[in-house]
Formats: sequence, C-alpha cells, structure tokens
Amino acid sequence: MALIEIKNLHASVGDKEILKGISLSINAGEVHAIMGPNGTGKSTLSNVIAGRDGYTITGGSVTFDGQDLLAMEPDARARAGVFLAFQYPVEIPGVSTSAFLKTAINAKRRAEGKAEIDAMEFLKLVKAKMKTLGVADDMIKRPLNVGFSGGEKKRAEVLQMSLLEPKFAVLDETDSGLDIDALKVVSDGVNALRSPERAFLVITHYQRLLNYIIPDHVHVMAGGKIVASGGRELALDLEANGYAKYLAAA
Repeated sequence: MALIEIKNLHASVGDKEILKGISLSINAGEVHAIMGPNGTGKSTLSNVIAGRDGYTITGGSVTFDGQDLLAMEPDARARAGVFLAFQYPVEIPGVSTSAFLKTAINAKRRAEGKAEIDAMEFLKLVKAKMKTLGVADDMIKRPLNVGFSGGEKKRAEVLQMSLLEPKFAVLDETDSGLDIDALKVVSDGVNALRSPERAFLVITHYQRLLNYIIPDHVHVMAGGKIVASGGRELALDLEANGYAKYLAAA
C-alpha cells in the first residue's frame, strides 16, 4: 500500500481552480520530484497536503498511512508524520529556535505515547544533529528565523526535519535562492533521512537540486495537472529543453 495516495485532487482559492485533478501515489522509501514553471499549482499542492487555510477542496482524496489526510487538522497531520519545508520559512520573534524545536519534539512524543524529552537529553540530541549538519552552535539560541539569512532558515528547517524524523516530508521549492553550500546542507539532511520507512516529495523549479537529491520518480506539473512522469532523465530533459511542450499539452 502506498504511504500517500492522492486521487483526482481538485482545489480552489476563492473562485479560481488551481488543482485540476492531481493523482499521485508515493510508496515508503521513495523520493518523488515535481517540476514545473511558476503558477502551475506546485505550492498549492504542498499547502493542501499540509492543511494550510485558504484552500477549498472541491474533489478527490488524499490518504496518508491509511488515514483520510484531508479530514485531519494541520497539527494532527504533523503529529502523524507529515512535514512541510516551506519555500519561505516564517519568522517567530520572541520564540527561541531551541524552545520551538523542543516543543515540536515533545508534541510528537506525546502523540506516540512516549515520555517528554528532558532538557539535558534534548541538548545532547540537538547538538549531535547540528554537528552532523554543520549548523552553528548559536543558531538555536536565536529567535526562530529572525534575522536569519536564506541559507540559515533552510538549515534550521533541515535541523527540525532531522529531529522530528517525519514519515513523509514535502520540500516546497526549498532550494529557492540558496547558494551551493546551503543547497548541500539541505540535500545532505534529506539524504541522511532516506530510509525504507520514509518518503519525500521534492517540489522544485530547477533541476540542480536533483543533482544532490536523486529522485526515484519525476513528474511534470502544468495547468494544475501532472502531464508527464518518468525517471531522472525527465528532469534532465526539462533542464535542456524547458517546459514549452508540456505547457502546450496542458
């Protein structure tokens, strides 16, 4: 059984239909990439999976690990193991990165029926992860994402992902605006988490991220639909020849 099964999904913002019948099946252990030009609905798909407000589901279904994902509140989706890496991570003044991470970990542990992590155990865990990812020690003392560079925001998000160890992670154009060092941190974080129990959906505009995170399947999205699917060679074709023929098909 697929870890996540999207069937004929339609979604609108106001009166405008954005997703026009998306179907996608992702098994545990797989990395799928969705590519497409701006305005084709890629971020709408990621937001609908995460449960963000402002989107109306007008048809179809999303099943995650045997559960009706669309019937779950966003926090319940997160506790169940769905993680969204934002294109533009939110700044939260007054909340330290450390406090945010500890609260998130304990929410997940409570949902799993485990005891909360204590301060010393948390510090040991987070420092080990930071060392692996090359995250600066002072980052977790700073307010979450406040004054962070684009690369630092993505590092903080990958640190969060590695601590929460989600079953299904969606990366929504997380490579946007990154230099090569930050891109490598994001990629190393994802690759370290690849396992037979976990799946990823990587949404990107450019092929370069897929040089570092090698996908099992690549899909092209245009006009609110998936118009082509294939292996990594599809991403290379897009890089060489662009989206014109797929936009025409849509």
